[in-house]
Amino acid sequence: MYKKRCIVTGAAGFIGSALARLLIKETGATVLVVDKLTYAGVPESLKEVGLDPETLKSSNPRLSFLKADICDQAAMDCAFAEFKPDTIFHLAAESHVDRSIDGPGEFIRTNVTGTATLLQAALKYWKSLDDRAKAAFRFQHISTDEVYGTLGETGFFTEKTPYSPHSPYSASKASSDHLVRAWHDTYALPTLITNCSNNYGPYHFPEKLIPLIILNCLDGKPLPVYGKGANVRDWLYVEDHARALLLVNEKGAPGETYNVGGHNERTNLEVVRTVCAILDELRPRGNGAKYDSLITFVKDRPGHDLRYAIDPAKLMGELGWKPRENFETGIRKTVQWYLDNEWWWGPIHSGRYTGERLGRG
Repeated sequence: MYKKRCIVTGAAGFIGSALARLLIKETGATVLVVDKLTYAGVPESLKEVGLDPETLKSSNPRLSFLKADICDQAAMDCAFAEFKPDTIFHLAAESHVDRSIDGPGEFIRTNVTGTATLLQAALKYWKSLDDRAKAAFRFQHISTDEVYGTLGETGFFTEKTPYSPHSPYSASKASSDHLVRAWHDTYALPTLITNCSNNYGPYHFPEKLIPLIILNCLDGKPLPVYGKGANVRDWLYVEDHARALLLVNEKGAPGETYNVGGHNERTNLEVVRTVCAILDELRPRGNGAKYDSLITFVKDRPGHDLRYAIDPAKLMGELGWKPRENFETGIRKTVQWYLDNEWWWGPIHSGRYTGERLGRG
């Protein structure tokens, strides 16, 4: 059984919390969550694995929480020295493209400087290990397909696709990817990089498309769709992504990159209409109207890439990964989760983010 000591940065966020829940529930790993708890950090996402969101104390002896900024070198050095990890899953990042348009500075600070800070802390710690522990250690950096830019109507991103980021967010993630590769090539730090397609699923902060549409439907509010809704994304269920991350950590070759995608391409308009149709079935509107009557086309955001699509052949062929969910099964599970878990999203929706549009440029 997988019993590594794992630092997971950003594990109060969407993908990070899915990974932490997987590690605690289905492996023997011991996990230290490192999270700054920005607006998108929701410690309630770890409640089911023993974290008290008020005190940040855990009833599970294999889970602990450190509230800290990954840009704080002293704090990161201390975390490595005291916890003594076998691996680090680095997911802490500012991740919302629209917010990066409004405030790129925080994206550069967290995604670039924060990654460099963690790499320095990891390198210092790694150099202190004996040869066997050095060989087993992994620094795993979780990134995005947005670093590759945009595709036309055909083709797929592969691990060899040249980088061509078009937003402050994707540029900051591209920078962090290059830093991780540099630390491997220069210092021999055993690193791994994964680049994933758009994630969706439970515990997704409601500024992102799918949870925003679900909650706007429930509120009877307009459903904003950029441009004509023709932008295409490849959708990946978050729990499938978490399993891919664990597999890469166990079997991936240091210095390699693995793309994680679901082969579930949909236009944004198709995604919105799918959510509407599921809600028509599960939570029909009281006035008898269909939810898709709320669709409202709005001015596109600046630098909006037309199409993303990932070829996960390397991950599937070399490591044997296969997603458990397709878009039809995953999106139904997601909608049902939001219907069943207002305790999680209600306080967020009434306070930190109420659905306002960001990133007008």
